[in-house]
Amino acid sequence: MPYEYTYGMGDPIRKVTVNLPAKLLERARSTTGLGITETIVKGLEELERGKQRSALRQLRGRIRFELDLEKTRR
Repeated sequence: MPYEYTYGMGDPIRKVTVNLPAKLLERARSTTGLGITETIVKGLEELERGKQRSALRQLRGRIRFELDLEKTRR
């Protein structure tokens, strides 16, 4: 692959140009401790996880679920 950062090893990669607020990007990079591409990928993954969490929250009270914590902890 022509790019140093290859996401998903086999997933298609798309190169994009974006204009980002410099301070926001630097704060995000210092939070993750990663480079620009990796930080942006982490942010996009977090957006996706947030959407999945919202979908799960909408199911709250609609599915019966019983869990024996004592058995689970053994």
